[in-house]
Amino acid sequence: MRAFSGTNGLGEQALEEKLVSLNRVQKVHKGGRTLRWNALVVVGDSAGSVGVGLGKSTEVPIAIRKAADEAKKNLTKVAMLGSTIPHPVESRYGAARVLLKPASPGTGVIAGGAVRAVVEAAGIKDVLSKSMGSSNPINIARAALAGLKSLRTVREVAATRGRPPEEIADRYHLDLLPPEVQPEDEEEAEEAAEESA
Repeated sequence: MRAFSGTNGLGEQALEEKLVSLNRVQKVHKGGRTLRWNALVVVGDSAGSVGVGLGKSTEVPIAIRKAADEAKKNLTKVAMLGSTIPHPVESRYGAARVLLKPASPGTGVIAGGAVRAVVEAAGIKDVLSKSMGSSNPINIARAALAGLKSLRTVREVAATRGRPPEEIADRYHLDLLPPEVQPEDEEEAEEAAEESA
């Protein structure tokens, strides 16, 4: 894993890149074989931004650099609820299927391989996951990224439906805010309820 700083359209951030998969491929010609390398790299700032890139070259370092550059171009913001995700999501990419579920604080990242790399790069600390179908790390990483992209917070859903966030949160028994942001005593909770009414 290498760390570097740079701008990426989301502001000045320190990004970390992680090599997930390095694959050697050969093409057979009349005169012999051509050797090439495919590198899958995940880039993230551990604060809600993550990207996945695939690079190809005849040299390993060049393939890794290309993959990191592509991942930085494709950085996306992930909706988070504290240290986990707001709701369960299942996503597909090709024949790969990835299921992500929220977990209580202290659970950790229950994921393996490419899913773990994507989730950790995004800064999610508590999540349950299951990958099904294809075992191709490229498709699994892209399926995990598609799932994280599709996440929406209660406030975003409320804005789409034109309803107050409290109504949707109450209906589905959801928390509006992460535990560390919730009012600590009952008086603050009552004041917050009066202001929203």
